[in-house]
Amino acid sequence: MKNEFTVSETLNASAETIYNAWLSTQGHTLMTGSPAKVDGRVKGEFTAWDGYIWGTFLELEASKRIVQAWRTSEFPDDADDSKVEVLLEEKDGKTKVTLIHSNIPEDQEDSYKQGWEDFYFKPMREYFGE
Repeated sequence: MKNEFTVSETLNASAETIYNAWLSTQGHTLMTGSPAKVDGRVKGEFTAWDGYIWGTFLELEASKRIVQAWRTSEFPDDADDSKVEVLLEEKDGKTKVTLIHSNIPEDQEDSYKQGWEDFYFKPMREYFGE
């Protein structure tokens, strides 16, 4: 069975600012604190966290939605890519970021759920200001 989870965080930045950061090499590097390489267009590829994470952008809706085929070096070789969907909802100058991670290899759900908090949301809170 493939696992999935949803996590969310409200950040002190506009949806456009977060969207643009997620989709650029410099922005992604700055908001996570770790080198990334990002080709922020549909079918563009990305890597993050020293090549631990990589994938392809599947769908983009400016300042609203990012969908990625996503995997890590911990995925079994025969595992399908997982899917990460990032939804951005701006209100009063802040943005609720909802992340839906699905098709995760068995027994890896808890690790990735914690990873999104530790390696994305925590540094993003610091970068965008709490």
